[in-house]
Amino acid sequence: MQIEIQNKTVAEVEADIEIVCVIEKETSHPWVEEERSLLELAGFKGEQDEICLLAEKRRLYVGAESLHHDDIRSAFAAAIRRLRSTDAKTAKCGLYLGKCSAQNVKAMAEGMVFGDYEYDAYKSEKAPHPIKKVTICNEDFKGKSIDFEKAQSYIAAAVTTAQATNYTRNLVNTPPDDMTPDMLALKASALAEENGLECVILDEKGLEAENMGAFLAVSRASDHPPRLIHLTYRPKKPKYKIALVGKGLTYDSGGLSLKPAEYMVTMKADKSGACAVLGILKAVSELKLPVEVHGIIGATENMIGGNAYKPDDVLKAKNGKTIEVRNTDAEGRLVLADCLCYAQEKVAPDYLLDFATLTGACVVALGEYTTGIMGHDRALKHSFSKAASNAGELTGTLQFNRYLKKLIKSDIADVCNISSSRYGGAITAALFLDHFIEEEYKQRWLHLDIAGPAYVEKPWGYNPAGASGAGVRMTVKWFEQIVKESERDKA
Repeated sequence: MQIEIQNKTVAEVEADIEIVCVIEKETSHPWVEEERSLLELAGFKGEQDEICLLAEKRRLYVGAESLHHDDIRSAFAAAIRRLRSTDAKTAKCGLYLGKCSAQNVKAMAEGMVFGDYEYDAYKSEKAPHPIKKVTICNEDFKGKSIDFEKAQSYIAAAVTTAQATNYTRNLVNTPPDDMTPDMLALKASALAEENGLECVILDEKGLEAENMGAFLAVSRASDHPPRLIHLTYRPKKPKYKIALVGKGLTYDSGGLSLKPAEYMVTMKADKSGACAVLGILKAVSELKLPVEVHGIIGATENMIGGNAYKPDDVLKAKNGKTIEVRNTDAEGRLVLADCLCYAQEKVAPDYLLDFATLTGACVVALGEYTTGIMGHDRALKHSFSKAASNAGELTGTLQFNRYLKKLIKSDIADVCNISSSRYGGAITAALFLDHFIEEEYKQRWLHLDIAGPAYVEKPWGYNPAGASGAGVRMTVKWFEQIVKESERDKA
């Protein structure tokens, strides 16, 4: 689907169907008045994402609670989703500019891309995508104006970011037998070749050479060997150097601490952190942002077998710290521990972020739709949370404290891989990772637990059932934000 903007009014553009967004249930403005009686007859109230298709008038109405960018994004996703069941090939609409015109223009374009998404790779009958082109007209419903060339650039950037999000969704949704660690590495290599990224892949011997004992222990019982993936986007004169570390459990059975059967379903989504890192690199390289980005992924499976790592084992991580294993289903933090050490040693980044579907406790704390943000630096957490909000992703901050840190103390090793309490599990998991963050990076590190929003088995907002691509949009927005702040400081 092509999305363009033309410097014309809605009336001047030809299309099969016109999309009209009704804001705050207000059906009295000129774009709605003409069909007001028909809308009332159809029972259309203008609720958020409510749809009314007046086929004979060639207009589709959709409700939005406000001009907030996320309401606009959701409304346009709903509109395109509805048009997929029609024979319309082209659509047009006007602008709905709010307090920040750029955000709303981007939200319209992102919503359209998300509304056209459906994961049907394993269906014999493919999903219909009849809409080939949507024209956004440079005419605001309340007479506001926006620079046409800027609007063009906003739409192009939004489409790029949304497509990178859908790319991430596809990777996460792929079943485990078709997305093994080696296959994920091949996907990363293909992305590197397409987007001009540097690519390093380490196999088991490479992991052994890097002394990644924790990572290797998790992978031992799998027939599919592990891979460490290191992709680099290196622009000229970057403003920052940033390392992104992603948990890439392509499948997690729980290991010898076996999950109940119902909890194993959806565990293909335990690679969501890794897939988010790939999606971010795709977006950043295509947007040509002036930020050097290193994506480091620990890809493996956590399976059972005679050679599986066991509760009571003591593992040695890359930084030399020892880990008492008391639950093999707390495996993602073991993989991340070694990958975080690798990132600090090899990259020496200005900022270090990790992405992981790490704990069910985070979902208990914040719900299915919200990412947990943890770290030491209050300003950094606030900065990222602000970017996430502007991107339309929900976040909540969970605070560290010294009492929870005591709960992962081990009597026989440097640290235990699970807490001695059933409470505060999202925070104690992050505090475990903190053992593998060097002192010089503690104020520059963020842990992002995406266990809630990464994969939900029912549709929500503009997200379909399944993978949402959590982490991509908010991280790209944060990159843009810190670049602007850097330029403003220099000025």
